[in-house]
Amino acid sequence: MAVTQNFQTLRMDYLSISSALSFYRKPAQLKGTLAELKPPLVSLQDETPLKPIVPKTTSKQRPFTVTYLINSCGLSLESAISVSDKVQFQSPERPDSVLTLLRNYGFSKTQISNLIRKRPMLLLSQPENTLLPKLEFFQSIGLSSNELARTLSSDPTLLTRSLENQIMPTYDFLKSVLLSDEKIVAALKRTTWVFLEDPSKNLMPNVTYLRESGVPQSCVSLLLTHFPEAVMQKHEPFVETVREVKEMGFDPKKSTFVLAVHALSGKGNKSIWERCYEVYKRWGWSNDDILSAFRKHPHSMMLSEKKIMKSMGYFVNEMGWASRAIAECPVVLFFSLEKRIIPRCSVFLVLLSKGLIKEGFSLTTVLLPVEKRFLERFVMRYQEEVPELLSVYQGKVKLEGL
Repeated sequence: MAVTQNFQTLRMDYLSISSALSFYRKPAQLKGTLAELKPPLVSLQDETPLKPIVPKTTSKQRPFTVTYLINSCGLSLESAISVSDKVQFQSPERPDSVLTLLRNYGFSKTQISNLIRKRPMLLLSQPENTLLPKLEFFQSIGLSSNELARTLSSDPTLLTRSLENQIMPTYDFLKSVLLSDEKIVAALKRTTWVFLEDPSKNLMPNVTYLRESGVPQSCVSLLLTHFPEAVMQKHEPFVETVREVKEMGFDPKKSTFVLAVHALSGKGNKSIWERCYEVYKRWGWSNDDILSAFRKHPHSMMLSEKKIMKSMGYFVNEMGWASRAIAECPVVLFFSLEKRIIPRCSVFLVLLSKGLIKEGFSLTTVLLPVEKRFLERFVMRYQEEVPELLSVYQGKVKLEGL
């Protein structure tokens, strides 16, 4: 019985090997001796074993640093091992003092983890001499503790810059243009790069060119405060953008001029502009319609395709308004469909169906007034005739029920 089982086992092994060998490609022609025609032998020694991928540094090699990063900084094991390749220390005193300072300035555990993961060398800083003066400076110009922690944890590069040689000179220039710390803080919250780049490189020449082009101080301030990345472009592309906006018929003395500069600044924004152009064309807008809408509200060329399609679909398909009528008042595309457009248009349709108003009302009359004015004119005024009107506005009653 045992002999039979051994035979069967050997037979199965042989069949398995034969099957594996059958996958080798046969030569196109039979040439040579029988010895040359023998199938190649399969050797396990010829196979290069797969080596497991392991981190260059393990917690056993740098036990203290890795353990500290996990326990004190909240990093995962994987992140701690990666970070320990960039920073090493054998004593907790210096890192502890850095973390204590950050906590005292309102940094949360998550924010500290993000900051250390991005800039681990900050753990070896002298907190009293290098970090504290910068934190005090940014708080002195109006950044709250929450804003400071949020801004610096998202981009801690600012803490690596010299206060005297980089941060203060940049602040002085921004103050000369924006005139208030409040606007400087607004620009900083938009992008920390406004403090990271040497202002003499692009910022100063671009501001000078705007002024030479007839842009008033208030509009320069508007652009730099809310869209600093536009003014931080390389000088030559920035000059080309300003010239292009002029050629489109914008008046440099109006705020729409700098908003158009922002809409056309950089490859990303220009790509969005071109996409919006194609979407509006699909709704039947002519080139003149699109440029007219752009002149009236430059950021109408920065909306998402989804936003344009949903709003245009409602105005045209549900309300029956002409597509090109929207080009005459593009600001309505920025309103919330759920919170403003549908509630107000629902009230309009009810009043229209009951003959209480005429069809001559434009969409601007319905959509532009502030809420208090709209309620007084279109809801409270007709409460006796249509008691359910407020509920319609609030979305509690459907139009089909009236």
